[in-house]
Amino acid sequence: MSFPTSPASNDRDRPADEDRARSAGRLVGRSVEQALLDDLLDSTSQGSALLLTGEAGVGKSALLDTAAERASGAGFTVVRIVGSQFGQNVGFSGLTQLLQPLAEEIPALPVRQAETLHAVQGLSDEQPAELLTIANAVQVLLSRTAAERGPVALVIDDPAWLDRPSAMVLGTVARHVRPGSLVLLAASRTGDESFLSGTGIPSHEVRALDEESATALVAERFPAMSARVRQRLVTEAAGNPLALLELPVPLNEAQQTERGPLPAVLPLSERLQRIFSVRVAALPSGTQELLLLAVLEGSGDLHVLERAVAGPDVLARLGPAERAGLVWVDSLTGRLVFRHPLTRSAVIELSTRAERQRMHLDLAEEFPEGSERRVRHLAAAAIGPDDRVAELLHDVAYRTLRRGDAVGALTTLLRASELSGSGTTKGRMLAEAACLGANITGDLRNVRSLLANAVSADPVGADSPAAATAAASQLLNGDGDADTAHRLLVAAIGSHADSGRADDNILREALHTLLMVCFFSGRADKWPAFDSAVADVLRHAPDPLLSVLRGAFGDPVHSAVSVLDVLDDLILDLTRETDPRRIVRTAIAAAYVDRLPQCRSALRRVVDDGRNGGAIATAIEAHFLLANDAYAGGEWDSLQDLTDEGLRWCATHDYRLLGCSGEFVRGRLAAARGDSRTALETADRLDGWGNPRGLGTLHVYASHIRALSALGNADFESAYRFLRPLSAPGRLPSHMPHSLWLFWDFAESAARTGHHAEAMEHVAAVRASDVPSISPRLAMLTDAAGAIAAPDAIDHELFERAIAAPGAERWPFDWARICLAYGERLRRAKAGGVAGVHLEAALSTFQRLGAQPWCARAANELRASGVHVTTASSAEDGRTPLTPQEQQIAQLAATGLTNKQIAVQLFLSPRTVAAHLRSAFPKLNVTSRAGLRDALTRSTASS
Repeated sequence: MSFPTSPASNDRDRPADEDRARSAGRLVGRSVEQALLDDLLDSTSQGSALLLTGEAGVGKSALLDTAAERASGAGFTVVRIVGSQFGQNVGFSGLTQLLQPLAEEIPALPVRQAETLHAVQGLSDEQPAELLTIANAVQVLLSRTAAERGPVALVIDDPAWLDRPSAMVLGTVARHVRPGSLVLLAASRTGDESFLSGTGIPSHEVRALDEESATALVAERFPAMSARVRQRLVTEAAGNPLALLELPVPLNEAQQTERGPLPAVLPLSERLQRIFSVRVAALPSGTQELLLLAVLEGSGDLHVLERAVAGPDVLARLGPAERAGLVWVDSLTGRLVFRHPLTRSAVIELSTRAERQRMHLDLAEEFPEGSERRVRHLAAAAIGPDDRVAELLHDVAYRTLRRGDAVGALTTLLRASELSGSGTTKGRMLAEAACLGANITGDLRNVRSLLANAVSADPVGADSPAAATAAASQLLNGDGDADTAHRLLVAAIGSHADSGRADDNILREALHTLLMVCFFSGRADKWPAFDSAVADVLRHAPDPLLSVLRGAFGDPVHSAVSVLDVLDDLILDLTRETDPRRIVRTAIAAAYVDRLPQCRSALRRVVDDGRNGGAIATAIEAHFLLANDAYAGGEWDSLQDLTDEGLRWCATHDYRLLGCSGEFVRGRLAAARGDSRTALETADRLDGWGNPRGLGTLHVYASHIRALSALGNADFESAYRFLRPLSAPGRLPSHMPHSLWLFWDFAESAARTGHHAEAMEHVAAVRASDVPSISPRLAMLTDAAGAIAAPDAIDHELFERAIAAPGAERWPFDWARICLAYGERLRRAKAGGVAGVHLEAALSTFQRLGAQPWCARAANELRASGVHVTTASSAEDGRTPLTPQEQQIAQLAATGLTNKQIAVQLFLSPRTVAAHLRSAFPKLNVTSRAGLRDALTRSTASS
């Protein structure tokens, strides 16, 4: 077998790296097409043919190469024919490609047929015979080759470019494919007419890659490319494999790794220019001009185009472009749409700088003074420094940020710095870009170079709030140096807070960064400087979010109650909020005061924005806030995915300190589910990195994980030993919000180790601080902590009030732990029957969560009370999802009995009955007593 050399002109839609892809034997995202090829090659007993169609660069040639390799491996004789523009006018050039690898078989043919084919090859003095005679000779040659060597695979690329005589001969061959001897596979651009068009051969359209496959392809070929640049390329290429592999070619290393800005319209490589520019270049000059105007205008608004060209003939001038399949007008919106994004790039490539400048100026005149679109066109038209436009663009950058486009805001700031004539202005804008990049968009790796450029432009501005904030974020996530970050920020904020610019975006970024420095330091002595700076800012202009963060996040134990109403209003406004900073920071304020569930949808928008190439840093924070919410809400399976994705982003973008928050959530889940090894390794990592750097909150995280792991294993001594050093009993430390997540754990570990006085003292401090009024969950945990702290008699009132707390089912792990604690007390007091009610409820919930050590504790208590325990979940064995006690209570409720009447019959309190009904409702998929009867009937029938 041999392969003819393909004409060089046929590389017009082949990626330069396609040979490596074929040698690796792997095509990304082409499972459907590869299955079709397998079927084609497996059906030789019947004869088979297939025509692949698709746009240029979609990967048809790569599929042909794959088919050729598979056919060769399966024993086929593979013959390749490649149409080319050069060979189209050379008679029999296509047929010669077929005959060349089969030349050894020609002499064995009958004399007349051998002479005919030699004439076609130009190896004799005779002129080629009639086409029908030639077609007959080719068929005989293929039949003989199949008989001698095995079946033949005829692979034809670009049949539309074959010379006419070859096309007519091959058309005859295609119509008479002999079973068992020949497989014909061809690939042609969509819409191209060829000799195969009328043969009835089945066809398959090769479509663009889906987003997942496109992303995988770019990641595989360009592993060093940053995720956001990769997303931009995937969007621009619209699934075209050639474009995916060629678009990075004109980009330098800095642009591929986000150390330099990408152009507004991506440039095309020479190969892409040949594909996408040829049809644009063939259009009339007026149509090309209008397309350029449309690309620069950006929205496709025909009214703007009409005003800009000062004529009503826009649609008429667009006609040639529409007929060429380059654009279309959306009948619903009335806007001009480019069929492929790279056509826009081709239009730009064919224009001159002077043409683009003139059109930008024309477009700027179509928008009012001060409007964003006017400013952007003026900026695009500017050739040299223009301080007026730079300042206008600076304001546009923050408008862009407030509507949720953080990456666009950063790009706009960088363009504003390019247009700045003075070093002071340029330095300020570069420092602001570094600040926004570090805190919002995830450009932490570029901070150092941006700050160096800012200092070079304006050495005096090195201590500005923007520069200090960017440097502090880099210090925190790189070296973990909270002390230096604190000093930088306090000095910069102090020197600028009295400037009168209380609404300065950067000053607020500096304050938020200082807030996080204070939080992660875990030391109360860091907070007075923050409080002083916030007071100065609030004197100039009230800022509800800043006040709420200070109270609900900075020191919620002592200050949250006073700001909860304002926080609730801010959370309600999240449905309309577009600024990712405000969404995440509102959710941060909500985290310790149990209001994260109301922030979910807004946080998911921030995460989606990050996945789509938007603000990565805020998306990481949103990930871990959602993960904490999922932990509290018992959605532990989704928690793992959220945490894993967030930690991957932290590793990719060097956000080590942010990653510690994700590590904490992962470690806490591992502890709750009994994966002690993972939990303790996570705690060790947090301590190992945080302790030498004075990051006290990381030690609190680590202690929380270790204590929870110990509590699950009923190792109360160890849990007490981990928690006791964090705060003195009876004193909830200031500026340690995490104490709201620890007081119940401490109360249980202290009470179970005989330190009842400390437990009671701690609960008294919780009540004195008005913690129960912060949220129903904290009220529930306060009652439970008070009940378990009691040294002698069981405090039924507190336990039952905790178990029956409004909305208790929203915090299943906490609720089940309270049920377990009450059941343990009751069982030890010989109240086995009543104890079983609570122990069964606890076990059922722990099983659903996968909290294995807690399941074991509950099961052991049930066995000790004489109850047979089934460890398999009801969902797995097909029985009713209710515990026996829930089943009994639900059946009585279905008869119409009230909670009080049920309580009398079962010797329970009405609160306990209500708690078990609330647990039973979601299991039966009902929301009220009215649906109980039918739900119970369905449950009985299914079992």
